[in-house]
Amino acid sequence: MTTSRVRSIGLGGVRGYSVMVECSVSRGLPRFDVVGLPDAAVKESRERVRAAADVSGFRLPPAHIVVNLAPADTLKKGTLYDLPILFSILAASGLMPPIPDDAALIGELSLSGETRPIAGALSVALSAERLGIKSLFVPVENADEASFAEGVSVYPVARVADLIRHFGGQKPIVPALVKNYEEYAAVEDVDGDFAEVKGQENVKRALEIAAAGGHNVIMSGPPGSGKSMLASRLPSIFPTMSRNEALETTEIHSIAGETDSKRPIVSARPFRSPHHTVSQAGLAGGGTNPKPGEISLAHNGVLFLDELPEFSRFALETLRQPMEEGEVTISRVSGSVTYPSRFILVCAMNPCKCGWHGTSRCTCSENEVARYRSKISGPLLDRIDIYVGVRSLEFDELRDVKPAESSASIRERVNAARARQQTRFASSNAQTEQSRRTECNGQMSASMVRKYCELDDAGTKLLRAAFDAMGMTGRSHDKILRVARTIADLADSEAIELPHLAEALQYRGFEVGEDN
Repeated sequence: MTTSRVRSIGLGGVRGYSVMVECSVSRGLPRFDVVGLPDAAVKESRERVRAAADVSGFRLPPAHIVVNLAPADTLKKGTLYDLPILFSILAASGLMPPIPDDAALIGELSLSGETRPIAGALSVALSAERLGIKSLFVPVENADEASFAEGVSVYPVARVADLIRHFGGQKPIVPALVKNYEEYAAVEDVDGDFAEVKGQENVKRALEIAAAGGHNVIMSGPPGSGKSMLASRLPSIFPTMSRNEALETTEIHSIAGETDSKRPIVSARPFRSPHHTVSQAGLAGGGTNPKPGEISLAHNGVLFLDELPEFSRFALETLRQPMEEGEVTISRVSGSVTYPSRFILVCAMNPCKCGWHGTSRCTCSENEVARYRSKISGPLLDRIDIYVGVRSLEFDELRDVKPAESSASIRERVNAARARQQTRFASSNAQTEQSRRTECNGQMSASMVRKYCELDDAGTKLLRAAFDAMGMTGRSHDKILRVARTIADLADSEAIELPHLAEALQYRGFEVGEDN
């Protein structure tokens, strides 16, 4: 009996873990077994591996072949083990030299011996760097994405024969160049500009504050007042993503199969707008092999929910825990996976079912209005930082040809405010792992709120009066201070002054569905 082993990497959510592909070739009736809790896709690798070996000039020996995927108590999913399984068999059969211990292989095989791309290549590469792997061999279509990991050499593999010649020393594969994120960080073209929006200065201001501090927003107004149009232009004022944010975001989109060789990294903040018929699993993620949902695909970006009361209440309630903790855990019998989900929630809704509450056109009774608004739970509303009313424009406002302020101008202020926040949180972030870092005011913990959102006597008096008059909770108290801190940052002020606090209070000073 002869044995061999080849390193590979498995994925559990966005975290990779080491997998050792062990192979034993012994005398006996011809048989090919894969053990180590493989799922159906891994078991089917036997046929892909056999065909790819034949077409590459190698016939698997007529022997008892056992491939073990260690650790054997962890479920192995997907097709990324095809390549290491094949090369562990070739090495155990003496058809090629052993694979170095500091190298890892991943990739799906076609029946013609060519490689096919896999999902999650960037997560695999970043995990390889963390696991101390020096050389990572990936399908050629995944090479650009994987080469954003700086601490590992990524080798693009187009076909099995190329990798055989590489390890045989006949023709080494040239490693891919490490990608410089700055080359991909240019702002992607987005549809629309705030300069095209007539009027609605109060809403534009609210969205500027939301973008600058990472705050959740709800817009309420009649049909045709511009809620969806304003939300769709929000990406045009987003702050630039850092390299770490871009890598985090790309990991999630890669696992969901939304990256390719033409778009190896997500350099613009995501804007996700699911239809109101989306299910709980569609929002939070799920499936037999749990995939990220919309709230994770919106990580470091925006989740826009149009016609908020039309969403299933059960689906909306899944937002509550991720909005607080910045991650969502999906549990199945086979195990649990955790996906990051730090997003800005932007919602739009009508004030009532017909949309014209407060005008002579409204056909809803007060009970119908109350029933319509009750579809949104109080705990979810308490997690919203900014409430803003969107009114219908007058004829003269619509016909005004005077250009409004451009998105580029607003974005300059947003970037400047974000820079102040990153400087403020630099010392605490230096000792915190990436997924737990505070990137903006909206993510401040309660202790940070006490440290960075101090008020003078006049501010404390105003907040006390508002707290009693508006029936605030502890959560809404802290959210007002976070918004006030962002308003002060936009004004380049070290202290939260009375006008900053007063503006923050006005964004919680109305009942959902009423203009402010």
